[in-house]
Amino acid sequence: MPSAGKPLVLYFKVLIAAACFMAGGFILPVPVAHAETLKTSAPMAYLFEPESKTILFAKEADKPFEPGSLAKVMTAATVFAALSEGEIFPHTKCRISEHAWRTGGAPAGGTTMFAAIKSEIEVLDLLQGLIVQNGNDSAIALAECLDGSEAKFAERMTALARQIGMTGSRFANPTGYESEVSQTTVRDMVRLADYILEHHRAYYPMFSQPDFTWNKIFQRNKDPLLGEIRGQDGLGAGQSEKDGYAALASVERDGRRVIAAVAGLPSDKARLAAAKEVIEGSWEYFGISKLYSRGETITNARVFGGTRSDVPLVASEDVSVLLPRGTTLDYRLRVVYSGPLKAPVSAGTAAGELRVIGENGIVYRAPLETGAAVPEGNMQEKALDGLMELLFGWL
Repeated sequence: MPSAGKPLVLYFKVLIAAACFMAGGFILPVPVAHAETLKTSAPMAYLFEPESKTILFAKEADKPFEPGSLAKVMTAATVFAALSEGEIFPHTKCRISEHAWRTGGAPAGGTTMFAAIKSEIEVLDLLQGLIVQNGNDSAIALAECLDGSEAKFAERMTALARQIGMTGSRFANPTGYESEVSQTTVRDMVRLADYILEHHRAYYPMFSQPDFTWNKIFQRNKDPLLGEIRGQDGLGAGQSEKDGYAALASVERDGRRVIAAVAGLPSDKARLAAAKEVIEGSWEYFGISKLYSRGETITNARVFGGTRSDVPLVASEDVSVLLPRGTTLDYRLRVVYSGPLKAPVSAGTAAGELRVIGENGIVYRAPLETGAAVPEGNMQEKALDGLMELLFGWL
């Protein structure tokens, strides 16, 4: 059994070499024993490292729950997308309707930015009211400004969710009000945070903005995790009567960022404790392991009709993955490509991916490319390949 550090990398390579000989490029090593890993009291939890796109931990990751105010993170992302597409602009003014004021403002008794009825407020200020103050009036005003109604805007929210890979989510309104049922998953919430960080980073600092004053009313940031977890700089929390307390947090420490979501907790204190368990676990139980360097051969792919019958598949970039610390792992490696490749084959052609597979499925993917050129073969070589395929197939 390998020890921590470099021997871990060698152990993975031995598994791949043996499996490729048997499986013709599809890697099927036998899993090894479990490593010590984090535990959480959260019924649903998901932990993700966005730089390497590694799933560190998953527990009931696709179980649906009602997001409550976490829906406002989706509302913010939907507005960010409209801004990036030039559909609206930061200084576009939105009118505060009676519906937005009465349903989401001071008369409603919920969280609000205290927007005055029939006033006109710029999109950038409404976003601060939404994100910093958790304003329901802000959410409704932005929805009406873009699409004329909450219902139409909710359709836009759900469409964007589908577009970015949030397959288990649908949104009924921009506030998260439970009068109409929205649903999401912890996996989808983390995907949403990753989307915001990757595509709308310019607006992300609003999530950690300490306070915002509107209508001469000063309010501190209402994210209950902000200031409670070291390095946490967004994104939000929610609560529903049916599914309890949930949180979505992004944390950066010493140049490493992780995103975590927890849900199904019975109280705000339990939510904070569960979020800390999951986030702290990413530093306590995981370390970065470099499996392959850019250009290093991982396996060979079969080639049809060429001057040679195979070509090396190499890493398109360094393959560095956050993996559990310790001496035993329950991870497998698999190479997937569509083969055989048809000659001629050029060097540097995208040709599949390396997958790291844990007990909860694929936790990491890395692109592979051909490491050499294979010219087209002559008639005799093509005929031989055709005969081999007829007799034995392509493994």
